[in-house]
Order: sequence, then structure tokens, then C-alpha cells
Amino acid sequence: MCGIVGYLGNRQAVPVLLDGLRRLEYRGYDSAGVAIVNPQGLAVVRAVGKLDNLTQATTDEPLVGCLGIGHTRWATHGRPNQRNAHPHRSGPIAVVHNGIIENHLELKAQLIASGVKFESDTDTEIVAHLVDQHWSKLTDVGKAEERLLQAVQLSLAQLRGAYALAILCEEAPDALIVAKNASPLVLGIGNEEVICASDIPALLNYTRDVIFLEDGEVALLTRGAVNIKDSSGNAVERSPQRIAWSPVQAEKGGYKHFMLKEIFEQPRAIEDTLRGRFSLETGEVVASELGIPVEIARNVDRVYFVACGTSYHASLAGRHWIEQLARLPSQAELASEVRYRAPVFTERDLIVAVSQSGETADTLAAVQSAQAQGAKVLALTNVLDSAIARIADGAFYTHAGPEIGVASTKAFTTQLVAMLLLATFLVQEREVLSKDASKKILGDLVEVPSLMRRCLSIRSEVQDVAKRWHQTEHMLFLGRGLGFPLALEGALKLKEISYAHAEGYAAGEMKHGPIALIDEEMPVVVIAPQDSNYEKTLSNLQEVKARDGQVLAIATEGDQQMKSLTEDIMVIPNCSELVMPLLASVPLQLLAYYTADFKGTDVDQPRNLAKTVTVE
Repeated sequence: MCGIVGYLGNRQAVPVLLDGLRRLEYRGYDSAGVAIVNPQGLAVVRAVGKLDNLTQATTDEPLVGCLGIGHTRWATHGRPNQRNAHPHRSGPIAVVHNGIIENHLELKAQLIASGVKFESDTDTEIVAHLVDQHWSKLTDVGKAEERLLQAVQLSLAQLRGAYALAILCEEAPDALIVAKNASPLVLGIGNEEVICASDIPALLNYTRDVIFLEDGEVALLTRGAVNIKDSSGNAVERSPQRIAWSPVQAEKGGYKHFMLKEIFEQPRAIEDTLRGRFSLETGEVVASELGIPVEIARNVDRVYFVACGTSYHASLAGRHWIEQLARLPSQAELASEVRYRAPVFTERDLIVAVSQSGETADTLAAVQSAQAQGAKVLALTNVLDSAIARIADGAFYTHAGPEIGVASTKAFTTQLVAMLLLATFLVQEREVLSKDASKKILGDLVEVPSLMRRCLSIRSEVQDVAKRWHQTEHMLFLGRGLGFPLALEGALKLKEISYAHAEGYAAGEMKHGPIALIDEEMPVVVIAPQDSNYEKTLSNLQEVKARDGQVLAIATEGDQQMKSLTEDIMVIPNCSELVMPLLASVPLQLLAYYTADFKGTDVDQPRNLAKTVTVE
């Protein structure tokens, strides 16, 4: 999501910026822009849509200069239009930014009170005005680059939230300032030139020597030199690393496949989906961030999820949360069935149309049917201004970023996050639970990214399980409660990319048919965290073992009883039962990935499948 490129050296900056931005197109964007410092001052050019539009704009209005910053934007604050596109300018200062400034409303009010007039709806413009104000006051600082660095440091001290920033000043033509907090930024060191970017692919045409900024750091870049400071202003010494990736490898971040890269991007994607959407202090979810008006939330009688494939599996978890937490009747339906069943909707129904692409034909048709009967529709999607989002009454965007692998991973887990946020919002507006209960749910969600990183650290254990079982032709997946949607999703992932036959079942249904399949050659994945269903699930596991079935267990870290029952165990950290599906998704995804990789199938582009299903 979003891309930053900055350049200072002896080349013309615009071609470097455009080339770098094009190599970051896979991140997704809806507008783009560049800012260049030349002898005449600071020039900014921005365009809506694809990079070709920006390229044409810079051709129509040529920009000459060796210092510049560029950006591709995926809208969060403000619509995708030219006024909201980056870079943003205030006086001699220009800024590009990835992330979200969480206290932007507070800072904006202060700036307006001081006489500042805003020209965009973004949180990023606040940074430009802050730096400009501090720059104007630091007239006693001799060197322009040191003055700019201090102005940025003072501004950063006022910010809360996530950011990767690149900042320049027309009065400091030999300096580029960058800063990072919870959003990626990498620096490239060349011969009398420096380049910064959101990701490595943008750098590789110019240098293979890179420095990764750490959270809280700010750096002054001059031609061929980097001066890094930590959040306390202390100098940081860090030597460049040599990157040996090919351009294709770079786009994959060094991972063998996009799917594996996207599995490992999930903690960041979840952080982006959560960021700015609630307050832990008050326990309140921000209505405007969810795209659902408060009056709808307060008056809805039923929540009706409509989705296909992986999005349908996420919806089954969403239904569980809505009923358990908000105490509202809730259904999850396959869109391909709903559109032909002539279902009954009412004006007090909220239809949540779940689609990663926002273009799924069956889901779109189901939405139109619901709207014709007066129901309110909320689009839950990863793609801004997609077809379903455009016709819905509101849109709740996940911030997974572009997903290249056909088998959905980070889009699935960010959908889960969005649904749990929606359930918490309904709880809040309907006053079903106390504020402390809402704070607890949100607090558990905040912990998920760090817990998920722990899940990813045991990839070798999952790899070992996959290696032992990758030649199997059949596999069962069992789960109860919130584990049941995961059983369906785990089976789907394995089918999609390894071409093994797999089926997911509610564990309590095993004795109603599937138990007939179990023998010594049948591996059964049992999702058995230590939750409220643990004892019942354990009983199902014992039934598998009694028939010589081979158990592959997803279990809570430290579960000694599970260790005594099977050697094929994939652990997740101890966590709240509500957020368990987010963590248990990881070993299921890795199991499917490594099984397919060992079999040698095309992981990223499995046969017969497409990323976006726009036909029936």
C-alpha cells in the first residue's frame, strides 16, 4: 500500500523517481506525484490514476532537478483525487508519507488555530505544515540541511502513529530527510547519490548497497552519505548491506514465491487495517473508518454476510462474532446461491458484501438484489472504489495491500480483523457490552501482529510436517466453533495450490459420515487450541486415533497433552479465543504452501484459478 521514492545525486531526478514508482506498482495505488527542487525553486506535479498519467504530466510540464521525491498513494484519508495526491507542500517544504498519523485531528485543529489553511483532506499535509512552521523559527541554525533536520525532528516529536516520510526543502537543495516508524523505508547508497524507497525493487537499478531504517529513526541524506539519528537525537552507525537479488527476486522480497511473502506480510497488513480505527483509551471504534453510519448500526435487526470462497470462510467467523458479541441474528451465505434463491431482505437488514477484489460477479449480483428490497449494504473489500464499493451504502476497506498470489492469505486475515472490528462497533453503538469489554477486545486485536510474528517464527516446524505428508492424496480438516471456518479455509488452501483432495468439516459432524474415510493412511488436521471447545475437540481427535488416523494438530503453545498424542504438531501462542482464528490461520497457510512447494506445483498461479472472479 503506497510507495515512496526519493533521490539526491547527479542524475535528473524525475526519471529515477518514475522508474522507482513503477517498480512499486505492485503495492497498489490510486494517484501519484513528484516534487523536484531546481534553481527556480520547488515544483510539484500530481495526477490521479495510473503512473502513465503522471508520466504524461511531467512530459507536458518538464521538471529539471537532481533532488526529488515521488509517491504512489492508496487513499486512507480523503478521496483519490488530485488535491489529496502526494507530495503535499507548505511554503518551501514538500512531503510524501506512507502510514497514518493517529493524532491528525488534534494537530489539524492546532494548526488551523494558528492560521494555517489546508488544501487537502489528508493527514499528511499536517506534517508539511509542522515542518514549515519549525523551519521558519529555526533561523539561527547556520547550515540549511541541519536546519531542515532539526525542523523535522521537532515535528516528529508531535506525531503519533505510523509513518515513512521523505521531506525536502527548496532552500536546502543538497539534503533529503527521511524518517520511519512502523512503515518500511530502505536507503540506497550509490556513487555520489542516495535513493530512498518503500521497498528494495525501486533501488536496484541504481545501487545494491542498502541500509534499512529502524523505527523511530530519522536520517539526513546528502550526496552519497547518510547521517542517521535515533529518536533521542543520538547518532546511529549502520553499515550498508549488499543485496544480491535479481529484479524478480526483489519484487518477491527475497521469498521464493509471492504467496510466502504475503504470508509473512500479514502482521504489517493487520497493523495497517487496525491503524487509526479505534481508541484503546476510550474503547471506541471510529464510525467513519468503518463506512457504516451510526443510525444504521443502532437500528439493524440482522447482519447478513454475502461472499464467495475464502471471503465466505471469513464471513462464517464474522457471523460468529456478530452473534456472540453484538447479540444480533447473523447469517453467512454463498453469494452464488443467494442470487438465485430469491431471499427475503428487509430495510432493517445490514448486508455485508465481502470481496477481496470488490469485483466478484456473484457477490455484486447478490448486493443488487438486497438493495432492491431496501436493505443497507456495507462493502468489505481491499480495493478502493471497486464495483461493489461504488454501489454500496458504505465501504470498509481492509489495508492488506496488493495480493499477487492467487491463493488468498493476507486478504483473508485482514477480513477477519475488519469483521471483529465491525462486531465491536455494533457492540459499542447498541450498548450490549461495557466499555471495558470493548477495550479488552481491541486490546487483544492490538496484540495480534506481535503474536503472529511468533507464529511465523516456527515455519520450520510446519515445513517438517508438510515434508512428511506432502505426497498424500487426501486430507481432512476438523474444527469447532471459530475453528470450523478455519477447517474449511485450510482445506481450500491445500486444494488450490497443491491439488490434493481436502475437505473441511465441523468436528462434531465427523461421526455423521467422514469417519468412514479414516484409516492409517488418512492424515487429519485437527484445529485444537485450548479454547472453550478444547475438550470436545480432543474427543474428536481421540476418535481419529482410535481408527488409526494420522493426526496433524494445531495446538496452543505448551499443550503437553497434545504433545503426547501426536508428533505432527504446529503450535500457536496462547491468546484470546476471539482472535485465535487470526493466529491459527498462519500454520494452515504454511502447511498448504510447503506441501505445494514440495510437490513442485505453481504456487502463485495454480491451474484453472484467477485472482478476481468477474464471471459466474
